[in-house]
Amino acid sequence: MKPIWIVDDDQSIRFVLEKALSRESLATRSFTNPREVLNALEDEAEPPQVLVSDIRMPGGSGLDLLGQVKQRLPGLPVIIMTAFSDLDSAVSAFQGGAFEYLPKPFDIPKAVELIHRAVAESQREEVAAEQQTVAPEMLGQAPAMQDVFRAIGRLSQSNVTVLITGESGSGKELVARALHKHSPRAGGPFVAINTAAIPKDLLESELFGHERGAFTGAQTMRRGRFEQADGGTLFLDEIGDMPFDLQTRLLRVLSDGQFYRVGGHSAVKTNARVIAATHQNLEQRVKDGSFREDLFHRLNVIRLRLPPLRERRADVPALARHFLQQSARQLGVEPKRFADAALARLAGFDFPGNVRQLENICHWLTVMAPAQVIEFKDLPPEVLGAAQLPVADRALETIETIAASAVSMTMEADFAAISQAPVEPLDTGALPAPVPPAAPDGWPQGLRAEAMRLLASGQPGVWDQLMHQVETQLIEAALVTTRGRRIEAAQRLGIGRNTITRKIQELGLDDEPA
Repeated sequence: MKPIWIVDDDQSIRFVLEKALSRESLATRSFTNPREVLNALEDEAEPPQVLVSDIRMPGGSGLDLLGQVKQRLPGLPVIIMTAFSDLDSAVSAFQGGAFEYLPKPFDIPKAVELIHRAVAESQREEVAAEQQTVAPEMLGQAPAMQDVFRAIGRLSQSNVTVLITGESGSGKELVARALHKHSPRAGGPFVAINTAAIPKDLLESELFGHERGAFTGAQTMRRGRFEQADGGTLFLDEIGDMPFDLQTRLLRVLSDGQFYRVGGHSAVKTNARVIAATHQNLEQRVKDGSFREDLFHRLNVIRLRLPPLRERRADVPALARHFLQQSARQLGVEPKRFADAALARLAGFDFPGNVRQLENICHWLTVMAPAQVIEFKDLPPEVLGAAQLPVADRALETIETIAASAVSMTMEADFAAISQAPVEPLDTGALPAPVPPAAPDGWPQGLRAEAMRLLASGQPGVWDQLMHQVETQLIEAALVTTRGRRIEAAQRLGIGRNTITRKIQELGLDDEPA
């Protein structure tokens, strides 16, 4: 693996980090100022795996170095070390693409943990760069999507009518465009129209065009979508919502390839391949009498079912990274990255809006996430909401149930003791700390079993996912036990005061009393 580059004019900082990373079998290379780093980047054929840089150094600023390094190596994680007085600068560094900042003085385990995260992110970025050298028109490794890709391949030399079914937001137009792109008509136009989005009175004119004077406001002749798609492909989205009387006209076009413009008297021939799509159950609409059976059979020559995103969860990480890159390009900012725990939660979400909803979430995160790395707590409320959590998270439920039970029993015991005590001024500081009951004996085995199940399922970020919940419950239990006194809670847990403060912030427990 490539070395970790450390840039700091303080020899003691360099020495401490070198020794700590050496114990983790991570190679290092140290520099005293930004100029040395830039010279090394010019001379060295192999760049670093991670760059750790101070902000204030003789001979150059760490923030200036960050900007220059990002121009050359946009995927390189850069950790900015800063004193407390430099925090404003560190926050602004995120806008320049910093992976994270490391406040001085820092805990060595904290620094090593952060560098390990940056190394893992760097390795993921390298793999993603290899896989996405050319942006694919469609993404999908799940078996259901591979079936769709195979069908597109089989239809690549065909002009047959295709009906694409799938839930709203699942990407039906992308499939239609792929069918067009890989067909003999690829050199012709691709024309798309959403039949549900156009008022009934205008839809006929949109599809078939109109002659001058055909109705009030028709001052010139207008070609419709069928004429515009001549020699190419016409994509009729949400065909299930087409008005019944227009279905008859559509059937005629599909049958003999000709139609009349609104107000016209001469037949117009068209050579457009029709691809239709719907989220409706067309068989049921035929039974209900709202969709013509003969039109259904005319459209249903080849049917492609596009799976909802919840049936292809393995594709969520790749799609999410793709959409983050896409949003960053649109907004002209540095692309953000997902922590493993955040990706795991996204993969477990049901996405009622399918791929379109995931794309919107990634756009929201590009704007709203506070740091370059999107953590679990940064996800939008719709993903984090308790009602949306997947039933499969049994380990998390086990931990939360145990802690909730302990807290509940403690509160009941406290209430009973207080209610039976004589009425007198209450000295809360003199009250003994509540002693929670012991947790059920089987919870470690249950946690282990759930961890094994998650690992076997291939779900990413199992460590971060479970440890986030474990740390949350430990700290909440300690705060309950010490009645919110953080220093005492840290002592009982055997961690430092700074560590518990940082963990409370990372886990989103800032509403706890100080």
